[in-house]
Amino acid sequence: MTLIVERTDARTWPDEQLRELFSEGFPEFITADRLAKQYIGRIREWFADLDLTLVDERGLPVASGWGIPIRWDGRTETLPTGYTQAVVRAVEGREQGVEPDTLVICGAIVTPSLKGRGLAGEMLSALRLLAEGAGWSRVIAPVRPTSKARYPLASVEAFMGWTREDGMALDPWIRTHQRLGARILAAAPRSQIMTGTIAEWEQWTGMVFPETGDYVIPDGLSLLRVDRLADRGTYVEPNVWMQHV
Repeated sequence: MTLIVERTDARTWPDEQLRELFSEGFPEFITADRLAKQYIGRIREWFADLDLTLVDERGLPVASGWGIPIRWDGRTETLPTGYTQAVVRAVEGREQGVEPDTLVICGAIVTPSLKGRGLAGEMLSALRLLAEGAGWSRVIAPVRPTSKARYPLASVEAFMGWTREDGMALDPWIRTHQRLGARILAAAPRSQIMTGTIAEWEQWTGMVFPETGDYVIPDGLSLLRVDRLADRGTYVEPNVWMQHV
């Protein structure tokens, strides 16, 4: 497959192509991160050059990924708490004139029918090249360990240490980063916080929540806490910080 890397905003993509690309993407409740929503417009405006799409020889988008720049001194203890705080730090750093030195890879996705062909690694590599071209000395990522959804009761601290017999991580998305030379830095147990009404959570999950309590939800890496009296559901998304360079 011949691939071309383009800025995502370099063209207008047909709706049917985007639907195919994102048909097995992030769960719907990811959009319930209220704090991140306050910043995402400025992210898209200011850092559009860090939003890339891989295009095949037919001109079809086969993978997409994006990142944001922050300033970070390389110490684990000064990492953002996760995805959301990285977004906040990128926007506020831009507003305050702080010179970034680190690329945060925020996400990457591959057309479902083409998974397993190395496109995710190609996407991550393209993003790393952006950091190299900008002169940023570090590349990190709050990795969403997708297979943790099978183990929602386990802590992310424990899960990120689970390995296969070959010593690679049990989680396939962590392994994708490892194959490119990335290493695990730290757990991000509160990377994102998603909130919504009970009706919203029932729509997002296809479940019903008749009582106050904790629930296992589809694609949830941890439990959903439902408060019937407050008409509120709260889900805290854990990630794993990894460093490429």
